[in-house]
Amino acid sequence: MKNGVKALTLHLIRHGAVEGAGRLNGHKDVAPTTEGMIACRARAHGLSAAHVIASDLSRARMAGEGIAQDLGLPLRLDKRWRELNFGAWEGRDPRELGGAIAPFWDDPQANPPPGGESWGDMQGRVAQALLAIEEDALVITHGGPMRAALGLLLGLTYRQTWAFHLPYAARISLRLWGDGAQVTELTA
Repeated sequence: MKNGVKALTLHLIRHGAVEGAGRLNGHKDVAPTTEGMIACRARAHGLSAAHVIASDLSRARMAGEGIAQDLGLPLRLDKRWRELNFGAWEGRDPRELGGAIAPFWDDPQANPPPGGESWGDMQGRVAQALLAIEEDALVITHGGPMRAALGLLLGLTYRQTWAFHLPYAARISLRLWGDGAQVTELTA
């Protein structure tokens, strides 16, 4: 999203359901379910974009491959669209962590997962990925990067981004200008 005169449309789609849903998968490469793939492809049906961008993790990449094929568009993999790195918590069920996870949920910048990534670090790489978008795009990513993008583009705090319900295969469509953004559709 280079700062310029031309407006562009950005569609963000969260990957579909995965095997072992509900875990802190982060950078762990878990497979999408067949139903999750179908849901993502359905969510992208009929969208207009110049290209598809996907996180390089299988749950997003595989959906991106199918969507790019369906729409006849090129696919670019970009690891900056990966989920937050949960470090020592990767693959764990949050309930297993008890009270240890509460400070993270309260303030993920000040309390990143042990050996993981802070909210600001993830938001920084998402900002770089957004700056690289120069034309209408469809991005297949994860819940964390979608929230980071909303925060950056709409000027929302971390807590405010949690007002958006982003289940598997959720889609947010945004109209972007050099000086701001507007949500044009939220499909959960």
